[in-house]
Amino acid sequence: MLKNIKEMYGGRLAALDGDIGHVKDFYFDDKSWVIRYLVADTAQWLTGRLVLVSPHAFGRFNQRGKVLHLGLTRSQIEKSPSIESHKPVSRQYEIDYYRYYGWPAYWNGGALWGMGAYPLASTPSKDEMADRLEPHPRDDKHLRSTHEINGYEIQTTDGTIGQVSGLMVDDQSWRIHELVVEAGHWYSGKEVLIAPSKIERISYEESKVFVSLTKEDIRQTAANQLAGAGKSAVATFQD
Repeated sequence: MLKNIKEMYGGRLAALDGDIGHVKDFYFDDKSWVIRYLVADTAQWLTGRLVLVSPHAFGRFNQRGKVLHLGLTRSQIEKSPSIESHKPVSRQYEIDYYRYYGWPAYWNGGALWGMGAYPLASTPSKDEMADRLEPHPRDDKHLRSTHEINGYEIQTTDGTIGQVSGLMVDDQSWRIHELVVEAGHWYSGKEVLIAPSKIERISYEESKVFVSLTKEDIRQTAANQLAGAGKSAVATFQD
């Protein structure tokens, strides 16, 4: 099922034996376009630490109560490898993190989650996975904050069309299917969805997302889709 990631911001995080805080942010890989970590706001519980939770631990998300259930205990989370809030996520940290939890590394293997298309719902033996937790010889991480790109301008080949307002993600694989874009005044403030395949690059220095579309491409496709599906439809740009 697809959901807009912004719907989860502020949601309560329920471990197996009690709450640990709230959803603060997510880190996504801007090359493979998948959510790799949730960033937890643990308030005064683990002050000074950046608390990351992998989708391997995600359980049911209660939409009405806005609660994400985690398959971990508070003690497991507290004893997990520590990283300071101001430091980036290094590959060595990820190796320690995945070794601690016993999950297969997403960077080893050709699938979205290493050896498979989905994060594991259960934890394998740590001995079984320990020998797989080695850096890839050509490691090149691209972990970015989902909050960070919110508000980035969409740069078409002939101008800007609006701003990123969200990300549509699959809540099983945690793959990002589309960027949600508020098109702005030039298209009556309607939203359009742009698939990662149409994104050429993200400039974090300029706060822009560059896409391989013209403004007219977007205008015509959106107009045709909206005319066929009704005024409430959202135009989608796929392959």
